[in-house]
Amino acid sequence: MNKVKRFSVAKVAAVFIRFSMRLKSSDSRPSAPLGSRILTSPDEIFKHNMWDHVQWTEEDKENARQKAEENSIVRLPLNEQGKFVTAACQYWDMFYEIHQDKFFKDRRWLFLEFPELLPSGERGQSTNTCHSHQQAAIQLCSASRLDTETGKHQRCNPIDHHRNTDTFNFQESYQQAARGTNEAAVDDSAFPGQRASFRILEVGCGVGNSVFPIVNNIKETDSFLYCCDFSPRAIQLVKNHPDYDDSVCHAFVHDICDKMATFPFPPQSLDIILAVFVLSSIHPERLQDVVNHLSAYLKHGGVLLFRDYGRYDFSQLRFKKGRCLSENFYTRGDGTCVYFFTKEEVHDLFSKAGLEEIQNLEDRRLQVNRGKKVVMRRVWMQSKYRKPYPPSTS
Repeated sequence: MNKVKRFSVAKVAAVFIRFSMRLKSSDSRPSAPLGSRILTSPDEIFKHNMWDHVQWTEEDKENARQKAEENSIVRLPLNEQGKFVTAACQYWDMFYEIHQDKFFKDRRWLFLEFPELLPSGERGQSTNTCHSHQQAAIQLCSASRLDTETGKHQRCNPIDHHRNTDTFNFQESYQQAARGTNEAAVDDSAFPGQRASFRILEVGCGVGNSVFPIVNNIKETDSFLYCCDFSPRAIQLVKNHPDYDDSVCHAFVHDICDKMATFPFPPQSLDIILAVFVLSSIHPERLQDVVNHLSAYLKHGGVLLFRDYGRYDFSQLRFKKGRCLSENFYTRGDGTCVYFFTKEEVHDLFSKAGLEEIQNLEDRRLQVNRGKKVVMRRVWMQSKYRKPYPPSTS
């Protein structure tokens, strides 16, 4: 049995016995708002496909560190690494040519984790809609499905509680105060979505697994969605989708790593930028320039929403030797790449771009394949960073 892929059930159970004791002694739950399914009895480990707020022991952390160190000892030669940067578009385009829109599942959890995707007055209604989708997802979930993000082991991630959606809300007074500044910054020339009062950009949209849950929720609002990807094939699949509606959405080909590439909207015109499992595909040495450039398009008070892979996620530990390009940065067999973040790296990345932290969480979960009795430790980063308002001149 592969030690990277399969954990001892007895060992995992022992960890959660210790965790349960800590919960009982403190009479409190972890403060992170992501999920509410807490494993307190080892006998129930295979009762669900996912457990939230998993606590790692120092031994767990050290074992994960050693596995990541082992699989990164042998690295691809430098003269072979360049193609994974220069030809990244071709690798992803080939990926979508093979898989079309059948590989990833729609992210119906978006509005539960990121209620900021809707103007504040619309958020309650959207949350209720998402709860009905989550209930359907619970019924459809099975232990043997593929990971919606990696395509290897699908995470079935229904969130079965009504979480307080007030983690961050746009202050109406701030919106009114900054409106003059933001509108003055918007170019007078016409651009798609110019008349909308609330504008969203999703970068690295792929075939629209975030796009269409958003589109279907903003149709009755004064909102507009831009979505881009550097794969022409992916963008064509988005435009061919029956739910694509150019009155509320504009899909376009764009490489966010290309400093000379222009967006179809002016700087300081966006309320939200969504980056879900996209920044990890970029070489870490290029990330700061990318985030700096994106932040210039946020309005004052606008928010960048981020979710991506965390350090020592199961998918990092299962890489074989020879797939590592640089520290914590790997290439998959299909030529696509992935980086695994820490909280500190995420904070530095967005803070250096002039954004203020609203939320920066490490989401640790236990994913369970009940059919095969396999337990996998998942680690994702979830963050929200806001572009600050300019200092008052009064």
